[in-house]
Amino acid sequence: MSFWRNIFGGADEDAEAIEPVNVENAVRKAGRAEGRVQGVGFRFFVQSNAKAMGITGWVKNMSDGSVTMELQGEPEIVDRLIAKIQKGNDWIRVTNFELEDMAVVAGENKFAIRY
Repeated sequence: MSFWRNIFGGADEDAEAIEPVNVENAVRKAGRAEGRVQGVGFRFFVQSNAKAMGITGWVKNMSDGSVTMELQGEPEIVDRLIAKIQKGNDWIRVTNFELEDMAVVAGENKFAIRY
């Protein structure tokens, strides 16, 4: 088990593609997190938990110190991930989290860290 997976839990970095969710049942949320979210493993935390929950999308550090993301999956599961993100952990402190509904991306089957 890798060091980061040991700390944050979730899926392995080289996990296989996630089964695309049925677009009729899916939601997609754009999120922007502020707080102690850069330099603390936040992107890996989001990616690991998303993969473990079967959520697709991406997460990216922004130059203003925030982190943006898009999360897609079953509504209840996306809500669970959002709650986990807002809660953070010993290193991660989300002080502001904005969400916006988006159109679902058909056929998406991965969760990526963008640079």
